[in-house]
Amino acid sequence: MGDENKIKWVDAMQDEMKSLHENISYEFIKLPNEKRALKNKWVYRVKQEEHASQPCYKAKLVVKGFIQNKGIDFDEIFSPVVKMSFIRVVLGLAASLDLEIEQMDVKTTFLHGDLDKEIYMEQLEGFIIKGKEDYACKLKKSLYGLKQAPRQWYKKFESVMGEQGYKKTTSNHCVFVHKFSDDDFVILLLYVDDILIVGRNVSRIDKLKKQLSKSFSMKDLGPVKKILGIRIERDRASKKLYMSQEQYIEKVLERFNMSKAKVVNSPLASHFKLSRRHSPSIDKEKEDMRRVPYASAVGSLMNPMVCTRPDIAYVIGVVSRFLSNPGRLHWEAVKWIMRYLQGTSKLKLTFESGKPVLVSYTDSNMAGDVDNRRPTLGYLMTFSGGAVFWQSRLQKSVALSTTEAEYIAAAEACKELLWMKRFIHELGFKQQRYVVYCDNQSVIHLSKNSIFHARSKHIDVRYHWMRDALNDNLFELEKIHIDHNGSDMLTKSLPKEKLEVCCSIAEMASPSK
Repeated sequence: MGDENKIKWVDAMQDEMKSLHENISYEFIKLPNEKRALKNKWVYRVKQEEHASQPCYKAKLVVKGFIQNKGIDFDEIFSPVVKMSFIRVVLGLAASLDLEIEQMDVKTTFLHGDLDKEIYMEQLEGFIIKGKEDYACKLKKSLYGLKQAPRQWYKKFESVMGEQGYKKTTSNHCVFVHKFSDDDFVILLLYVDDILIVGRNVSRIDKLKKQLSKSFSMKDLGPVKKILGIRIERDRASKKLYMSQEQYIEKVLERFNMSKAKVVNSPLASHFKLSRRHSPSIDKEKEDMRRVPYASAVGSLMNPMVCTRPDIAYVIGVVSRFLSNPGRLHWEAVKWIMRYLQGTSKLKLTFESGKPVLVSYTDSNMAGDVDNRRPTLGYLMTFSGGAVFWQSRLQKSVALSTTEAEYIAAAEACKELLWMKRFIHELGFKQQRYVVYCDNQSVIHLSKNSIFHARSKHIDVRYHWMRDALNDNLFELEKIHIDHNGSDMLTKSLPKEKLEVCCSIAEMASPSK
């Protein structure tokens, strides 16, 4: 109330109170003796809407759910979050088939969920009723902050979608599909309160929008332009779709004073041999590093790594190993990553027209970790030309040979391919061959033949399921030259020329290209 914009904040709180009353979110009663009332707080945010010229002042009532006890205040929890890889697959499908992509936002999302537990809350700060100061709010709706709130909202949303004839996919329960014919379908993606609707028939999409608006308080945002901080651009003439996070990256660089840093051409130079040996061991060094926003910087860079930038997946994985005790060299490596992003912030993940085909690449870096000598595995999956899934992480065990390291990486890549294959089948699309490309000939021989060999007898049995899957023709494992393996950038630091080749395979290009 001491802020110069206090009138706007009061209006925002009044809007929130209006939503609470319209949804009959609670009732005032005297708190039973055997019950306790949860505390709450107001959360404020200035939000810049995509289509608005002026900032929007938001106030949200949040229950302090961290003091809830399982079995008393809640039983099960679940958050309706569609995986980012599935969002990219559906966007790739839309680009390939020139489908319509519409976006909606659910207002006061969690207020739509019904509670199955008896929960009480203290009266709201600034809105305590005179003469009833000893009364509490008996909740009828799942407010923000309650541990079970996302699950209750999802159950309500799922029931409404079922009434409209939509079925959730088994691969991801936040993807709903309704097939009217082979080439007429509508796909809905749910990310908490953000909704993407994809389909060929505009009238069917509009019908679904109206049906959802009858059940929930919705905001129609029209054709998608931005989702989860990712800008979506479409070139309908050339049937291309672009995903970029240029604005987000620029904000991160500005936040850490790296917006004017000298640009470098690789995510991490080869001279960085990061190890625990570079972590501080004396108290003074540790105290100095506590003033460095290392964890905050790495966490900020994880967002583009997960959403649109597979080229930094390996290096983010490396610097993340030292979050508990970072040293000065580790911090220099993080700043190097930011310098790379400074010169490549305009890179866009691209999906284009043509037959949507799923292709996978796998690779491994033998003894890549300096400290424990475990290999780093990486796999990249493309669909409609662009990268839809990528992974870069340390393997769980030390490999005794390059073949073993590559074999384990191939097995993990094949599991992800089968999962994505099932999802695409549920959307109603199939292709003749599903190929995993590997640059190690020994792995291909070992996967096709159960040959006993002294150097392979110790490989864990769980990785040999790949042989049975290959015999059942679920996918194919083929040799590819290392120069054309797009997953190479997920396992090691690469020179500029090789990195550009990997980025082109993942369809990451600047606007000029």
